[in-house]
Amino acid sequence: MGRTRTLPEGPVEDAVLAIASCALYPGGYFNAYQAIADLPRVDAVLHLGDYIYEYAADGYGAETGRKLNRLVRPAHEIVSLADYRNRHAQVKSDPQLQAAHARAPWIVVWDDHETANNSWTDGAENPKPDQGSWNRRKAAAIKAYYEWMPIREPDGGGFSINRAFEFGDLATLFMLETRLTARDEQLDYAVDLNGPDGKPDVARFRKRLADPDRRMMGPSQADWLRRGLANSVKSGRTWQVLGNEVVMARVGVPDLRAALGPEKFAQAAAGLGPDGVRRLDRMSGIAKLGLPYGLDMWDGYPADRQRLYGLIQRAKANAVVVSGDSHAFWANELYDAPEGGNRVGVEFGTTAITSPGVGDILTGVPVGQVMADANREVVYSDQAAKGFVLLTLGRTEGKAEMVAVSTILETTFTTRVLKTFTFTPGPEGVSGLKEA
Repeated sequence: MGRTRTLPEGPVEDAVLAIASCALYPGGYFNAYQAIADLPRVDAVLHLGDYIYEYAADGYGAETGRKLNRLVRPAHEIVSLADYRNRHAQVKSDPQLQAAHARAPWIVVWDDHETANNSWTDGAENPKPDQGSWNRRKAAAIKAYYEWMPIREPDGGGFSINRAFEFGDLATLFMLETRLTARDEQLDYAVDLNGPDGKPDVARFRKRLADPDRRMMGPSQADWLRRGLANSVKSGRTWQVLGNEVVMARVGVPDLRAALGPEKFAQAAAGLGPDGVRRLDRMSGIAKLGLPYGLDMWDGYPADRQRLYGLIQRAKANAVVVSGDSHAFWANELYDAPEGGNRVGVEFGTTAITSPGVGDILTGVPVGQVMADANREVVYSDQAAKGFVLLTLGRTEGKAEMVAVSTILETTFTTRVLKTFTFTPGPEGVSGLKEA
């Protein structure tokens, strides 16, 4: 037995939204979905992508999957329409996910793993020669997505699933598509940072990164958002919420060696093994160059982010950004300049349902705290917890709760709220974050 509801019209006192992302089937039990199903109130579930993963049974998450008898089907990396259909079918067979779908209506957008890792308009990270054309694979993946997910296919088909939802006179939710309609290829430190002499050419890299022609959203989606933000504010709605696939804040790579000091760093690195230590060394190297943490995030497209911020500011919107993809909790304040400038909005990144984060790899390293200490826009981060964000929007205040489950390795679990932040609307935009 399931339940749903229509969007309200007229006066609305509040809205409660559960924000979810990144459910790796072999990565653990979907306890966070069950926790959403058990909520005393949830008006809608916003899923921001990575609802399925494309990897083979011996790939990402396989070690945990074998222990829990949760290996994926088909066993190979999914490529064909039948493959994507079967992977969706397997994931949908999970009773905890079924309970969350039965609890409330869902509003969804894909990220990359519904097609392939780090996908963009014309490709993905590591397509293999025997997998055929990218356009055929992308079309198959999205056809299966439309068949299996609670979403209307755009008129005429295609990938432009940006759309808006109005919660009465309280809020407008804008769901953005920043993967397949316009995104340019990501830069890659391993490929793009070094110059002809093999040494880092930071000036050249920064110039490429700041190229104003690099896009996450195309002009048509940007114009749609411009009009929608203006209309939402003009109509008197309190909040303008952006459902967004990847982290929007500026997040630089922290130098963990410097932040922890030699003794604490040695203690933290002692149990990591060679791979973990190499990862720390790579992070330290990039940190010393003052470069972004994630090139697949909005940090990889700073000019397009500034265009988006301009739309928010011109509309005088009270912008609340919700983001997925990173496998970490984030509470961020967004500014239109690296230093000084004006606050544009606030952002809440939801952690994964099961997918491992940096904190799962760098166990014993307080990565989230170091992230917050090293980055002006990061108020709070937890890089290991699994769960979801519960966002409550009222007329005079908003509240975001980071809800974590105690385990994903057993089906018996508890939940707790790690952090709660409040914020208020204003005529010139949303306030800063206050820990409740």
